[in-house]
Amino acid sequence: MSESISVVKSRFEEAGPEELSALYREYGGDERAGVRALIAKYRRGEEKLLAERARLAGMREFEERYANCEFVCGIDEAGRGPLAGPVVAGAVILPKDCEILYLNDSKQVSAKKREELYQEIMDKAVATGIGMASPQRIDEINILRATYEAMREAISKLGVVPDVLLNDAVTIPEVTICQVPIIKGDARSVSIAAASILAKVTRDRLMVQYEEILPGYGFAKHKGYGSQGHIEALKRLGTSPIHRKTFIGGILER
Repeated sequence: MSESISVVKSRFEEAGPEELSALYREYGGDERAGVRALIAKYRRGEEKLLAERARLAGMREFEERYANCEFVCGIDEAGRGPLAGPVVAGAVILPKDCEILYLNDSKQVSAKKREELYQEIMDKAVATGIGMASPQRIDEINILRATYEAMREAISKLGVVPDVLLNDAVTIPEVTICQVPIIKGDARSVSIAAASILAKVTRDRLMVQYEEILPGYGFAKHKGYGSQGHIEALKRLGTSPIHRKTFIGGILER
Protein backbone atom coordinates (compact mmCIF):
# COMPACT_ATOMS: atom_id res chain seq x y z
CA MET A 1 0.00 0.00 0.00
CA SER A 2 1.42 3.39 -0.98
CA GLU A 3 2.18 5.99 1.66
CA SER A 4 -0.42 8.64 2.37
CA ILE A 5 0.07 12.14 0.98
CA SER A 6 0.62 13.44 4.53
CA VAL A 7 3.46 10.96 5.07
CA VAL A 8 5.09 11.92 1.78
CA LYS A 9 4.71 15.60 2.66
CA SER A 10 6.40 15.00 6.04
CA ARG A 11 9.32 13.26 4.35
CA PHE A 12 9.84 16.24 2.05
CA GLU A 13 9.56 18.71 4.94
CA GLU A 14 12.18 16.84 6.95
CA ALA A 15 14.59 16.31 4.04
CA GLY A 16 17.76 18.35 3.72
CA PRO A 17 18.83 19.79 0.34
CA GLU A 18 21.05 16.79 -0.39
CA GLU A 19 18.16 14.37 0.24
CA LEU A 20 15.64 15.94 -2.11
CA SER A 21 17.12 14.35 -5.25
CA ALA A 22 16.57 10.89 -3.76
CA LEU A 23 12.96 11.75 -2.93
CA TYR A 24 12.37 13.02 -6.48
CA ARG A 25 13.55 9.65 -7.80
CA GLU A 26 11.56 7.69 -5.24
CA TYR A 27 8.27 9.45 -5.93
CA GLY A 28 8.86 10.45 -9.54
CA GLY A 29 6.53 7.74 -10.80
CA ASP A 30 3.72 8.48 -8.35
CA GLU A 31 0.71 9.62 -10.37
CA ARG A 32 -1.23 11.13 -7.49
CA ALA A 33 -1.90 14.82 -8.06
CA GLY A 34 -0.92 15.67 -4.48
CA VAL A 35 2.49 14.03 -4.81
CA ARG A 36 3.14 15.57 -8.23
CA ALA A 37 2.21 19.01 -6.84
CA LEU A 38 4.54 18.46 -3.88
CA ILE A 39 7.48 17.57 -6.13
CA ALA A 40 6.78 20.59 -8.34
CA LYS A 41 6.68 22.85 -5.27
CA TYR A 42 10.06 21.70 -4.01
CA ARG A 43 11.65 21.90 -7.45
CA ARG A 44 10.44 25.51 -7.75
CA GLY A 45 11.90 26.20 -4.34
CA GLU A 46 15.28 24.83 -5.44
CA GLU A 47 15.19 26.93 -8.60
CA LYS A 48 14.32 30.02 -6.57
CA LEU A 49 17.21 29.34 -4.20
CA LEU A 50 19.66 28.90 -7.08
CA ALA A 51 18.49 32.19 -8.60
CA GLU A 52 18.85 33.98 -5.26
CA ARG A 53 22.37 32.66 -4.76
CA ALA A 54 23.28 33.78 -8.28
CA ARG A 55 21.91 37.26 -7.49
CA LEU A 56 23.94 37.43 -4.28
CA ALA A 57 27.06 36.27 -6.14
CA GLY A 58 26.63 39.29 -8.39
CA MET A 59 26.46 41.53 -5.30
CA ARG A 60 29.84 40.30 -4.09
CA GLU A 61 31.79 41.89 -6.94
CA PHE A 62 33.35 44.60 -4.79
CA GLU A 63 33.87 42.35 -1.76
CA GLU A 64 35.78 39.94 -4.01
CA ARG A 65 37.76 42.81 -5.55
CA TYR A 66 39.04 43.64 -2.05
CA ALA A 67 39.27 40.05 -0.83
CA ASN A 68 42.88 40.62 0.25
CA CYS A 69 41.58 43.06 2.89
CA GLU A 70 40.71 41.58 6.27
CA PHE A 71 37.85 43.97 7.05
CA VAL A 72 35.65 45.24 4.20
CA CYS A 73 33.00 47.60 5.54
CA GLY A 74 29.76 48.71 3.88
CA ILE A 75 28.37 52.17 4.67
CA ASP A 76 24.88 53.53 3.98
CA GLU A 77 22.33 55.91 5.46
CA ALA A 78 18.59 56.21 5.97
CA GLY A 79 16.58 59.38 6.35
CA ARG A 80 18.17 62.09 4.24
CA GLY A 81 14.84 63.14 2.74
CA PRO A 82 12.25 63.19 5.55
CA LEU A 83 10.82 66.33 7.12
CA ALA A 84 11.32 64.96 10.63
CA GLY A 85 13.63 62.70 12.61
CA PRO A 86 17.35 62.02 12.50
CA VAL A 87 19.50 60.82 9.66
CA VAL A 88 20.94 57.41 10.56
CA ALA A 89 24.05 55.75 9.14
CA GLY A 90 24.96 52.07 9.30
CA ALA A 91 28.37 50.42 9.01
CA VAL A 92 28.68 46.64 8.61
CA ILE A 93 31.60 44.24 8.24
CA LEU A 94 30.45 40.78 7.14
CA PRO A 95 32.53 37.59 7.28
CA LYS A 96 34.05 36.67 3.93
CA ASP A 97 32.02 33.47 3.65
CA CYS A 98 28.77 35.02 4.93
CA GLU A 99 25.52 34.18 3.15
CA ILE A 100 22.38 36.14 4.03
CA LEU A 101 19.63 35.13 1.64
CA TYR A 102 17.43 37.89 0.19
CA LEU A 103 19.76 40.64 1.43
CA ASN A 104 19.11 43.69 -0.73
CA ASP A 105 18.73 47.45 -0.79
CA SER A 106 16.41 48.21 2.14
CA LYS A 107 13.97 50.00 -0.16
CA GLN A 108 13.45 46.76 -2.09
CA VAL A 109 12.59 44.72 1.02
CA SER A 110 9.33 44.64 2.99
CA ALA A 111 9.28 45.96 6.56
CA LYS A 112 8.77 42.43 7.92
CA LYS A 113 11.68 41.06 5.91
CA ARG A 114 13.91 43.98 6.93
CA GLU A 115 13.36 43.07 10.57
CA GLU A 116 14.32 39.45 9.87
CA LEU A 117 17.41 40.52 7.91
CA TYR A 118 18.39 42.98 10.65
CA GLN A 119 18.55 40.19 13.20
CA GLU A 120 20.48 37.89 10.87
CA ILE A 121 22.98 40.64 10.09
CA MET A 122 23.47 41.37 13.79
CA ASP A 123 23.96 37.64 14.46
CA LYS A 124 26.47 37.07 11.66
CA ALA A 125 28.41 40.33 11.26
CA VAL A 126 32.01 40.68 12.37
CA ALA A 127 31.20 44.23 13.48
CA THR A 128 28.41 46.79 13.17
CA GLY A 129 28.12 50.47 13.95
CA ILE A 130 25.29 53.01 13.99
CA GLY A 131 25.65 56.78 13.82
CA MET A 132 23.03 59.53 13.94
CA ALA A 133 22.61 63.23 13.43
CA SER A 134 19.66 64.95 15.08
CA PRO A 135 17.16 67.23 13.33
CA GLN A 136 18.77 70.16 15.15
CA ARG A 137 22.19 69.20 13.83
CA ILE A 138 20.76 68.84 10.32
CA ASP A 139 19.34 72.35 10.57
CA GLU A 140 22.65 73.66 11.90
CA ILE A 141 25.07 72.27 9.31
CA ASN A 142 22.80 70.96 6.46
CA ILE A 143 21.75 67.42 5.64
CA LEU A 144 24.80 66.38 3.63
CA ARG A 145 27.32 67.38 6.30
CA ALA A 146 25.10 65.84 8.98
CA THR A 147 24.99 62.60 6.99
CA TYR A 148 28.79 62.56 6.85
CA GLU A 149 28.93 63.08 10.62
CA ALA A 150 26.56 60.14 11.15
CA MET A 151 28.70 57.97 8.86
CA ARG A 152 31.90 58.86 10.70
CA GLU A 153 30.21 58.01 13.99
CA ALA A 154 29.04 54.65 12.62
CA ILE A 155 32.60 53.81 11.53
CA SER A 156 33.97 54.79 14.96
CA LYS A 157 31.58 52.38 16.68
CA LEU A 158 32.64 49.30 14.73
CA GLY A 159 35.15 48.14 17.31
CA VAL A 160 37.67 47.29 14.58
CA VAL A 161 39.33 49.50 11.96
CA PRO A 162 38.18 48.64 8.42
CA ASP A 163 40.75 48.22 5.66
CA VAL A 164 38.39 49.60 3.04
CA LEU A 165 35.00 51.32 3.03
CA LEU A 166 32.40 50.53 0.37
CA ASN A 167 30.13 53.60 0.37
CA ASP A 168 26.78 54.13 -1.28
CA ALA A 169 27.73 56.83 -3.82
CA VAL A 170 29.63 59.20 -1.50
CA THR A 171 33.17 59.91 -0.32
CA ILE A 172 33.12 60.80 3.37
CA PRO A 173 35.30 63.79 4.32
CA GLU A 174 37.78 63.55 7.20
CA VAL A 175 38.14 59.77 6.89
CA THR A 176 41.62 58.41 6.19
CA ILE A 177 40.52 54.83 5.44
CA CYS A 178 40.48 53.85 1.75
CA GLN A 179 37.01 54.59 0.34
CA VAL A 180 35.22 53.20 -2.70
CA PRO A 181 32.08 55.16 -3.64
CA ILE A 182 29.66 52.92 -5.56
CA ILE A 183 26.67 54.34 -7.43
CA LYS A 184 23.52 52.46 -6.30
CA GLY A 185 25.81 50.54 -4.00
CA ASP A 186 22.99 49.26 -1.79
CA ALA A 187 21.86 47.12 -4.74
CA ARG A 188 25.39 46.16 -5.87
CA SER A 189 27.22 45.25 -2.67
CA VAL A 190 26.15 42.85 0.08
CA SER A 191 28.07 44.94 2.63
CA ILE A 192 26.33 48.18 1.67
CA ALA A 193 22.96 46.41 1.50
CA ALA A 194 23.51 45.14 5.04
CA ALA A 195 24.38 48.66 6.19
CA SER A 196 21.24 50.01 4.53
CA ILE A 197 19.09 47.46 6.37
CA LEU A 198 20.63 48.33 9.74
CA ALA A 199 20.23 52.06 9.16
CA LYS A 200 16.64 51.76 7.92
CA VAL A 201 15.42 49.43 10.67
CA THR A 202 17.11 51.51 13.38
CA ARG A 203 15.54 54.70 12.09
CA ASP A 204 12.09 53.18 11.58
CA ARG A 205 12.08 51.87 15.14
CA LEU A 206 12.96 55.34 16.40
CA MET A 207 10.13 56.92 14.46
CA VAL A 208 7.66 54.43 15.95
CA GLN A 209 8.87 55.48 19.40
CA TYR A 210 8.46 59.15 18.47
CA GLU A 211 4.85 58.47 17.58
CA GLU A 212 4.25 57.44 21.20
CA ILE A 213 5.91 60.59 22.53
CA LEU A 214 4.51 62.97 19.90
CA PRO A 215 1.13 61.56 18.83
CA GLY A 216 -0.92 63.03 16.03
CA TYR A 217 1.72 63.37 13.32
CA GLY A 218 1.66 59.76 12.18
CA PHE A 219 5.40 59.17 12.54
CA ALA A 220 4.94 55.40 12.94
CA LYS A 221 3.28 55.26 9.53
CA HIS A 222 5.20 57.69 7.31
CA LYS A 223 8.49 57.70 9.30
CA GLY A 224 8.79 61.46 8.93
CA TYR A 225 8.54 61.62 5.14
CA GLY A 226 6.40 64.28 3.51
CA SER A 227 3.19 62.34 2.97
CA GLN A 228 -0.08 64.20 2.54
CA GLY A 229 -1.19 63.10 6.01
CA HIS A 230 2.06 64.34 7.53
CA ILE A 231 1.77 67.74 5.86
CA GLU A 232 -1.85 68.09 6.98
CA ALA A 233 -0.81 67.24 10.56
CA LEU A 234 1.98 69.81 10.39
CA LYS A 235 -0.43 72.53 9.34
CA ARG A 236 -2.87 71.50 12.06
CA LEU A 237 -0.45 70.94 14.95
CA GLY A 238 2.56 73.00 14.00
CA THR A 239 6.13 71.76 14.26
CA SER A 240 7.35 69.23 16.80
CA PRO A 241 10.80 69.04 18.43
CA ILE A 242 11.93 66.48 15.85
CA HIS A 243 10.94 68.43 12.74
CA ARG A 244 13.72 69.80 10.54
CA LYS A 245 12.99 73.51 10.42
CA THR A 246 15.05 73.99 7.25
CA PHE A 247 12.93 71.39 5.48
CA ILE A 248 9.44 72.61 6.34
CA GLY A 249 9.53 76.40 6.12
CA GLY A 250 8.00 76.53 2.66
CA ILE A 251 5.34 73.97 3.53
CA LEU A 252 3.95 75.96 6.44
CA GLU A 253 3.87 79.15 4.38
CA ARG A 254 1.56 77.69 1.73
